[in-house]
Amino acid sequence: MTLDEYMKLPYRMEIVPDAEEGGYVVAFPDLPGCITCGNTLESAISNASDAKKAWIEAALEEGIVIARPDELDNYSCQLRLQIPKSLHWLLSEHSQKEGTNINQYCLYLLSRNDAIHSQG
Repeated sequence: MTLDEYMKLPYRMEIVPDAEEGGYVVAFPDLPGCITCGNTLESAISNASDAKKAWIEAALEEGIVIARPDELDNYSCQLRLQIPKSLHWLLSEHSQKEGTNINQYCLYLLSRNDAIHSQG
């Protein structure tokens, strides 16, 4: 593949506020070590495009295998868990109190917990 072809692929970009330095840090999880930053969100995104291009150019020159992006199509949107009956009962009780079904309540809990842990 060419540089232009790689640049068109939908690589996932993660943007995280930099609590210590200010501004934002941007990384591409599918491109190990491809990280940049910017003082504003706009500059961080602009710098990310430049960093991605430089990373891919260097990988092509060095003959490094470049992973294709991890696409959402690879996921079924289903997760099956076996949990203790007591936990199932508690989740069911809590979801009823919230006025929703257990699946929506579990999705809410997972999303909230993931957001907390993603903030580092």
